Amino acid sequence: MIRPHQFRPNPETEADNAFQTPAGSTDWRALAQRAHGEVTQAAETLRKLGVRIDLFEDEGSATPDSVFPNNWFSTHPGGHVAIYPMFAASRRAERRMDVIELLKRDFRVQDVIDYSGLEPDGLFLEGTGAMVLDHQDRIAYVIRSNRADPVLLERFCTHFNYEPMVFDAVDRKGSPIYHTNVLMCIATDFALIGTEMIKDSTRAQEITARLAYVGRSVIDLTTEQIERFAGNAIELQGREGRLLALSQTAFDCLNEAQREIIGESARIVPLQVPTIEMAGGSVRCMIAGNHLADRASPRSQGDRQ
Repeated sequence: MIRPHQFRPNPETEADNAFQTPAGSTDWRALAQRAHGEVTQAAETLRKLGVRIDLFEDEGSATPDSVFPNNWFSTHPGGHVAIYPMFAASRRAERRMDVIELLKRDFRVQDVIDYSGLEPDGLFLEGTGAMVLDHQDRIAYVIRSNRADPVLLERFCTHFNYEPMVFDAVDRKGSPIYHTNVLMCIATDFALIGTEMIKDSTRAQEITARLAYVGRSVIDLTTEQIERFAGNAIELQGREGRLLALSQTAFDCLNEAQREIIGESARIVPLQVPTIEMAGGSVRCMIAGNHLADRASPRSQGDRQ
């Protein structure tokens, strides 16, 4: 996780991120302080539940979206790390080698595949924002957008052994959903997905069938629930079992039946992040999951998402 010191919604990403809230005339210092506190509290809550959190500070003013590190790197079982090319120029400065060096120091890293050099060629793939990865069925679910180039997606899937499943999804105004991870979340025993936002109903049925293939319960979310970040959740491993981390905004819009299905598999952990959600992302975007094996133990650390 990255704790920002000068957070603000990024005007450079506002054009294609309908989940972003225009800040208008805002006290930027107060906004940044609230975001700093929300990350601090979220990290403390997860740590108390036994989740390892490596928390980095961002004190710069040129990286307004740094609180969302899952877009620029991802980790994978077997010791693999990927670094991604970012669509918005302001987001490219979020990549930081101290994060990669910590992974190499504390976990078993075999290789780092860096795709970021493809930015000058106009090829972008924004990590586990653009892709939602099913680690059990080896599927990479991807909404078509300017943040997920099909050529680069094919290259990633070849390198990391995933089958791409690409589809179109739009918001109420018919604009493409900017990141797949606001539409869906894949956990061990269930998946959250907003199928009514997928343009092709046949494709939506194919996706839900694949999600259910390994025995998951598929929880269909409404457009309103997606807009309230109910799809932007992440399954983590805590001291006493699996957790589903999501925002309080997301938790409040789930109905009792949906919460019951989730609760059968994972403890639901709502986190207060309303300020950060102004930037168009929520809890899933705030956490770059760790699938690497700990050097001190053969047991893997981090999330199971």
